[in-house]
Amino acid sequence: MTVPVVRGDADAGFGRVADAFRRVVAAHREGGAALCLYRHGRPVVDVWAGDADPQAGRPWARETPTLVFSATKAATVVCVLRLVEEGRLDLGAPVAAYWPEFGAAGKAAIPLHWVLTHQAGLPAVDAALSLEQVLGWEDVIAAIARQRPQWTPGTAIGYHPRSFGWILGELVRRTTGTTVGRYLHDTVVAPRGLEFWIGGTRPAEPEPASVIPPPPAEQVADTADPGSLAGRALSGPNGLFAYDRRWNNPDLLRAELPSSNGVATARGLAGLYDAIVTPSGTTPALLRPDTLAAATGTHAEGPDIVLGRPTRFGLGFLLQPYVAPGAGPRAFGHGGAGGSLGFADPETGFAFGYVTNRMRFFTGDDPRTTELIHAAYAAPA
Repeated sequence: MTVPVVRGDADAGFGRVADAFRRVVAAHREGGAALCLYRHGRPVVDVWAGDADPQAGRPWARETPTLVFSATKAATVVCVLRLVEEGRLDLGAPVAAYWPEFGAAGKAAIPLHWVLTHQAGLPAVDAALSLEQVLGWEDVIAAIARQRPQWTPGTAIGYHPRSFGWILGELVRRTTGTTVGRYLHDTVVAPRGLEFWIGGTRPAEPEPASVIPPPPAEQVADTADPGSLAGRALSGPNGLFAYDRRWNNPDLLRAELPSSNGVATARGLAGLYDAIVTPSGTTPALLRPDTLAAATGTHAEGPDIVLGRPTRFGLGFLLQPYVAPGAGPRAFGHGGAGGSLGFADPETGFAFGYVTNRMRFFTGDDPRTTELIHAAYAAPA
């Protein structure tokens, strides 16, 4: 097994986390990866290794960002919850109160709360849209507004892989007059110096790591019959979003998919979660304590009829034991297709960010992040 060169720093007592990272990168044949771990507002591990672009021979660097897929959802959720705190959105109000067109086809009573908990009944956007139409926003938003729910809203949980972000993003746009990516940048990212972007707010340099698709044998692990609800949700709309090299398309990265195309460094992902739970000097935490308590309580729990496995959601955040196996019971966060993971644990003060450009899918828990989490929790208190 090739031993990768790991660069970066780990505080005294956290060397075993850096050692675990070295094993993970070597054993799972990562193209490149990075890990950042905060504790009580301070980074205690910040390491990276491998190649950002193996074909070009570009090594991973401290500043290398990469696509984090559905770990993007946490940033979008933070934007929505901040608007709830400001009284500009109401969790119990119908989505149609802010977006009247959404009320068509039996959706008039769907509250924001059901969107955040994946109970709105709209996981698959069943419209014959081109990639240009989807990336242009207006056409896919209009398609969602026209669509009838795929089950009676509020009666089941079903993961909304991409429609989650489009619905919430449209609410942000109608509430603030700007896109969720711009709102995130201006109110969350820029004031705190976080390396996390959605869409065109990302600087041109440094270039993101190149996504490396999963091995062919693992493609089956995250796809389903294209005609099934799961298949339509995971690859749609219109089969446009298989997990392959299309995610390196610059047009796709410049567009806004607030569920799926966030670009971040490990430091940016961990820093987002640290900012959610930890005030810094004169800068308050991103969410008030009462908002955080509400967002990380259980709001939906049971079988997921899209993914075919049990799940547990707060307000947009995935909860234990499903988000971060091995972490504390109060941990909350969100993973992304292929392996990225961000979470925070208010009890231990940990905020965790792992990013990789080498996509892997596993039938159970991801052994990469599981090993890293166990190493972090074995560190001295």
